Amino acid sequence: MAHFGPTRRSLLQGTLATGALSLTGFPARAEPQWKKYAGTKLEVILAKGPRGDNLQKNIKEFTDLTGIEVESEQIPEQQQRQKAVIELASGKPSFDVIHLSYHVQKRQFEKAGWLADMSGYMKDPNLTAPDLVESDFSAAGLQYAKNDKGQMLSLPWSVDYFILYYNKELFQKKGVAVPKTLDEMVGAAEKLTDPKEGAFGFVGRGLRNANMALWTNFYLNYGGEFLDNKGNILSDGPEGVEATKLYQTLLTKAAPPGVAGFNWMESMASFTQGRSAMWIDADGWAPPLEDPSASRIVGKVGYAVVPAGPKGQYSSTYGDGIGIAAASKNKEAAYLLCQWAVSKAQGTRLLQAGGGVPFRNSVLDDPEVRKGVKNQEWLQSVVDSAKISKLGLPVVIPVAEYRDLVGAALTATLSGGDPATELKKAHEQFRPILERSEKA
Repeated sequence: MAHFGPTRRSLLQGTLATGALSLTGFPARAEPQWKKYAGTKLEVILAKGPRGDNLQKNIKEFTDLTGIEVESEQIPEQQQRQKAVIELASGKPSFDVIHLSYHVQKRQFEKAGWLADMSGYMKDPNLTAPDLVESDFSAAGLQYAKNDKGQMLSLPWSVDYFILYYNKELFQKKGVAVPKTLDEMVGAAEKLTDPKEGAFGFVGRGLRNANMALWTNFYLNYGGEFLDNKGNILSDGPEGVEATKLYQTLLTKAAPPGVAGFNWMESMASFTQGRSAMWIDADGWAPPLEDPSASRIVGKVGYAVVPAGPKGQYSSTYGDGIGIAAASKNKEAAYLLCQWAVSKAQGTRLLQAGGGVPFRNSVLDDPEVRKGVKNQEWLQSVVDSAKISKLGLPVVIPVAEYRDLVGAALTATLSGGDPATELKKAHEQFRPILERSEKA
């Protein structure tokens, strides 16, 4: 999916500050010393997706503004995470700036001391534009970016709410209503499934580890909490079992063959080909779904919040940030790049393309910016999801092991495993890992 809407430039005309206004929308005279590090070269490691695309597509503007050269590479998410850990642990990473997944890397990176503290830079008017203030980031963004000492170790870049994508044409053909509850969603998925015609009611992540991001939407809506007040893991209780039964039903009775091996890319492929009627995933996928060169369902996609469960309605929420390697020799230049990446202009582009939701209130609250969003139904689903957002994974150091073990349990249910038995086994393996990590 390298081509996320190549014609987006046309969407942006007239919406971004140019000329006398700087990239922040403030008068140029109030700006930091952008040219201070002209001639510096920065290396950036990005996770593949709309955020990386947005940065790479517009990076020439940053170089023109600062004179700083930027080399960046986008690597598929799982590989990018592995590479980051190996290099940061070596003490000599090949990159200055890293795109991080908070829900996976926050505690690990903080504990290891791998990220530079940006708190001082943010207070320095020679380095920071006047509109970049902590209070402009949402509470969730600050919770992710700060450590327990209150230091800013990264800048919050984009929040991912999980939303429901659905194929309006398939729904109309079968006379099915858009589901408001998880029970209705199962009913709709079964009605929309006709394997003889190659049509399926639902698609989503079945692949071990990746599947947790889908499952937690069900778990939270069944009333699940990840940890009790003593830090014990809880997700194998009755709420977890019910959520897993729902997951098992959808992916065995209403999803395409081979779904146990699907991550978001394979799920998206099935949905964009018009073979699956519903897909629950992160909110940044409007560009490929509405791109005629990548999708067969342009103009037919509906966007809605995740249906409610018996104990509530929550959107499983994740987020990513951009930070500086503590080992970088170009920290201030790297900070200028991080600041530009989360600037109002870049956030506007991301939002208007449907490629993600900035953590900055000044972008989301700007009526002009919102007016320029091509797909207002998508925007509404995101605004509504923000009101019901809940962190989609426990904030623990061994979160990757948690995703691996519980994810493997979920995948096992797709070939007939019993939800309660599989979850119990996964949690028995995970509890000692969690205890050891907290003592370390």
